[in-house]
Amino acid sequence: MSEESFNTLNGKVDDLIDLCAEMKRENQVLKAEKSTLQHERQRLMEKNQLAKTRLQSVLDRLKSMENC
Repeated sequence: MSEESFNTLNGKVDDLIDLCAEMKRENQVLKAEKSTLQHERQRLMEKNQLAKTRLQSVLDRLKSMENC
């Protein structure tokens, strides 16, 4: 293998190492964002359920008032 070929190959390996490190960092960021979004989704689902429960309570009271 000539020195030029070796240097070219070495450069490509270095590029792959850099790319791998960059992708690893990006993956960590995406995992953190995913976790944050999952928690936010859970919070919103709980909030939505509470709103449904309250609305149903109001509707039930209105129905009982109609029957009086």
